[in-house]
Amino acid sequence: MWCWYHGAPYRGYQAQALGPTVQQTLLDAMARIGLHRNVVASGRTDAGVHARMQVLSFRLEGELPVEELPARLNAHLPPSLGVALARQAPPHFNAHWRSSMKEYRYRLLVGADERWAPVAWAVDVTPEAISEVLQVAVGAHDFSAFHARRSAVRERVIERVEVVEPSPGLLDVRVRGDRFGKYMVRSLIGGAVAVASGAWSRDEFAEALARGSTADPEGPEQARRRLGHGDRAPAAGLVLWSVEYPPADDPFTAQERREAREVPRGPPFSTD
Repeated sequence: MWCWYHGAPYRGYQAQALGPTVQQTLLDAMARIGLHRNVVASGRTDAGVHARMQVLSFRLEGELPVEELPARLNAHLPPSLGVALARQAPPHFNAHWRSSMKEYRYRLLVGADERWAPVAWAVDVTPEAISEVLQVAVGAHDFSAFHARRSAVRERVIERVEVVEPSPGLLDVRVRGDRFGKYMVRSLIGGAVAVASGAWSRDEFAEALARGSTADPEGPEQARRRLGHGDRAPAAGLVLWSVEYPPADDPFTAQERREAREVPRGPPFSTD
């Protein structure tokens, strides 16, 4: 099942006792149409982070046709959250463990645009400077210095980083990779902005990335302290844009991902 959400009203995806979450809101809506299975998400998003495409898997109970799920659930969901598509998946499908690639997009506002101001980070940088720094992160790395300690220490691969300017004054930073640790994209963007604005050097950014090795346990800690909470990019600018699966498993087509017809238009989900 493909769902989308604006992150501002929620304390993240994962259900918790302290406030509204995407997961609990979905489970409440499912219960109202007679579905009581838990859902497995492709990944968790932090408080305030949006999703154009979050993929969920669960076992469908009863005789409810899968194609009726979006309309039935949307009738019980708030305007900030919706179900775009639902498909029958292979029996072994798991939205989290079977995902092969994700794309996140982070919006930087370098001009004046009232439409994007609530869902972008206003900074004084150039697209060339941001792109140059983030190319250092492309490839296979241990990103320990750029994610939370509780995320697993493992090699992750960033396949591509693109910085485009879809409209004057708006930078769309597109990060595509196989796995992402908690806060990883926001920390990479925050570090890149620090370099582009002169607070860090490019060498310091590269060193923080290189020292994220388990062979050098002090490296990640030093870099985390240097990055700090203040240098992590704000959550409001980040969107989980797309989730992909191996061709034999993928419930959705490339065209459906590209067009996202059932997802609302406008910030943070539009590309212009």
